[in-house]
Amino acid sequence: MAVHWMLIEMAIPFEAKLVDIDVDAQRDPAYLRLNPAGRVPTMIVDGTPRHETAALLMLLSERHPEAALAPGAGFPNRAAWLEMMIYLANTVLPAMRDWFYADIDGAPAADAQAVRALAQRRIEAAWDRLDAQLAGGHRFLVGNALSTADFLAIVLMRWSRNMPRPATGWPHLSGYIRRMRALPSFIDLVARERLTEWRNEDE
Repeated sequence: MAVHWMLIEMAIPFEAKLVDIDVDAQRDPAYLRLNPAGRVPTMIVDGTPRHETAALLMLLSERHPEAALAPGAGFPNRAAWLEMMIYLANTVLPAMRDWFYADIDGAPAADAQAVRALAQRRIEAAWDRLDAQLAGGHRFLVGNALSTADFLAIVLMRWSRNMPRPATGWPHLSGYIRRMRALPSFIDLVARERLTEWRNEDE
């Protein structure tokens, strides 16, 4: 979803193909030839399949600097951007996986409960950190400019919508989420992906 959103925001030509995980299409032999891990997304770049959401976002920002969605090398906010991208990919994403797949990865049931509880603490700690990052009137996560970090963060926050404390429960995150969901590219994204939850008009 984050990669799809960024492609729309950049307004560059691309072809999107649905991989319906609800019917295990990611395990189809044809898809596994592109991504042996059986995960989404996969992006074909110069004829070669590439994977990993954070890496794809960073690659797109590098190949399309005119979109200004990442600080260039040597820019003052470059270090903060790299740190935020790795934090989201290495800390928040794995905690989200633990939350959603605790019953699979944490069997038996007692272990699954412990895995999910730890994941919840880590996710809520991440929302604490990002909420503090946005305090003081900051509109975006890095350098007060829209970047790849915002696309990834908002998708992760959307995943929390049915958790005991969704990201919308933090004061600064709530306003940030509403601003991001008001972007024309996000509105276009949810229409293309036929999403019916977690839109500004839902509230």
